[in-house]
Amino acid sequence: MIYPWQTDDWDRLQQLRGHWPHALLLHGQAGIGKLRFAQHLAQGLLCETPKPNGEPCGACAACHWFTQGNHPDYRIVLPEALAAEAGFASAASTDEKADKASATDDAKKTRAPSREIKIEQVRALLDFCTVGAHRGGARVVVLYPAEALNVAAANALLKTLEEPSAGIVFLLVSARLDRLLPTVISRCRQWPMSAPGTAAATAWLTAEGVSDAAALLAQAGGAPLAAQALASDEHRGLRDWTLQQLAAGPACDAFACAEALQKLPVPLVLGWLQRWLYDLLAQRSAGAPPRYFPGAAAALARCAAQAETHAFARLMKSVTRQRAVENHPLNPRLVFEELFLDYRNVFICTP
Repeated sequence: MIYPWQTDDWDRLQQLRGHWPHALLLHGQAGIGKLRFAQHLAQGLLCETPKPNGEPCGACAACHWFTQGNHPDYRIVLPEALAAEAGFASAASTDEKADKASATDDAKKTRAPSREIKIEQVRALLDFCTVGAHRGGARVVVLYPAEALNVAAANALLKTLEEPSAGIVFLLVSARLDRLLPTVISRCRQWPMSAPGTAAATAWLTAEGVSDAAALLAQAGGAPLAAQALASDEHRGLRDWTLQQLAAGPACDAFACAEALQKLPVPLVLGWLQRWLYDLLAQRSAGAPPRYFPGAAAALARCAAQAETHAFARLMKSVTRQRAVENHPLNPRLVFEELFLDYRNVFICTP
């Protein structure tokens, strides 16, 4: 099933059914349910008795296979790390996995799962694309997130996107079009996904049993699934403590922050810091109300009044640079020490 706020997107998308594109790029804000939408769309394309609006019937053999994760004409490709977290199988076939298992088990024990979609996954996918459909209908491939394709994998996919086999449909899902190769984007039909309104998202979160729905939704930038994840985040206590440190401005203890946060993923902490800095910039430049942390409006106003312009600009550039390499094997403690020291210096440098 799709989420309630996706009904309009689904209905608009049905206009393409008479001339369905071979590659559809679903893009939009992270945390609004694009992957579920793509999976529902894939099931609808494979369903043998779809409903009039294109949704899958949920009762035919194809739907049963899809929900069980073993439809022969469907593949989903994700980075190893994401596949492990979500419990998805890789794009390789069972036979290929069995052949490679003994050779790779030891290697997997000594390295972290990749956060990229690698060329080996795309090559396995291309083998799938050259085989005819088992059920005589479409073959569907979901790639998520498309921006995780590394350069070699993206280039390996280009030829198939340009000259696809008959009956193959690619559904690429992305929250960061800026990280996709322009050559990949140019070979897809782009489809922007709508984010829900604040009232609808808050109502859904409340119905799902999320307390403080409005505050969490603000922290998630209006993305309801991201807000739901924040509600059950095991790091919520550390996040709240970090925000207190940021709210302290010149009294922020950079070394304590680095010590406390060093075991957390770098992208997670960078996200907290970047959202705080966004609200700080909005307050300093335009006196705008906070987007992410409305409950910290007073602290943000105080920090904005104390911040030194040039030091703040340097910090913003530094965070942006770290974002570009956030998934690389960095030393988190050193990264956090540098960033939080730079943050504290924004206020210490004030004349």
